[in-house]
Amino acid sequence: MPRISRLVVKEEDAIYHVISRTALPGFVLGDIEKDYLVSLIKRLSAVFFVDVFGFCVMGNHFHLLVKVKTSEHYSDSDVKRRVGLYYQDETRVVTDGQLPLFRDKLASLSEFMKDIKQRFSRYYNKLHDRRGYFWGDRFKSVIVENGDTLINCLAYIDLNPIRANIVKSPEDYRWSSIGYHIQTGNNSDFLSTDFGLTGYGDMTEAERLRDYREFMYEKGALETGKGAIIDDAVVDRERSKNYELSSVDRLRRRTRYFTDSGIIGTKGFVSHYYEMFKGCFNTINEKKPKKISGLDGIYSLKRLVNET
Repeated sequence: MPRISRLVVKEEDAIYHVISRTALPGFVLGDIEKDYLVSLIKRLSAVFFVDVFGFCVMGNHFHLLVKVKTSEHYSDSDVKRRVGLYYQDETRVVTDGQLPLFRDKLASLSEFMKDIKQRFSRYYNKLHDRRGYFWGDRFKSVIVENGDTLINCLAYIDLNPIRANIVKSPEDYRWSSIGYHIQTGNNSDFLSTDFGLTGYGDMTEAERLRDYREFMYEKGALETGKGAIIDDAVVDRERSKNYELSSVDRLRRRTRYFTDSGIIGTKGFVSHYYEMFKGCFNTINEKKPKKISGLDGIYSLKRLVNET
């Protein structure tokens, strides 16, 4: 069966959870490779029209949670400045005729990911004196709604090293967004501090980070049957700092929905974008938003199998 076209929102800002896996066997991304990939994502995020909410680089894949913004947010002078950053040549001349092409490129999720993957492949092959493909199939992307859906997805990404039993506390893993926040103080304002928190505009960045850590730790303490959880002693230490539990009382983890659902969010959000992309699906039957058990008010586009 032919694969469906990628779901890409046009003419409005949109948030995506993106995953890309290596084509090589084993865990080929070591400390040096992870450091370079994070630095590459950071550099290119300052070029493309994106806000990075979260990331996690594991041994054989990486996650990104990004908002891709339309070019209307940016002036011609800003586009020219970003082109200079892209080519690492501040003197590069961009003609008026070239501006529309660069605007389209810098507002493209596919172009952003292509640059990351191609540049990293060249780096990896040179470092290891090899040739050939490094990445596997095309990257996966899911459209994510802001708010409750975003913070759930962000916590899922930041908890990857916990589930893999690599670290005991999420921020101990430096190749993740929570690690970057804590270990570098969000150096150069690389990451958005929105976190999908309701009412965040009335909170300081420190307050938003505290509330996100609370949410993440409580989610990470829940038994999922898939991977490790945060140890009780670690969670108790964080709870002693006056965490509030109400935001996670009814939460059960459903990780597949953040990677395989196509579109995820409230019922209205999923319905809206299904109508926009319904021609991309290889089916004659209308798809309806399906409620995700354990996540109140959040729906998925696809009906996934083995929902236990």
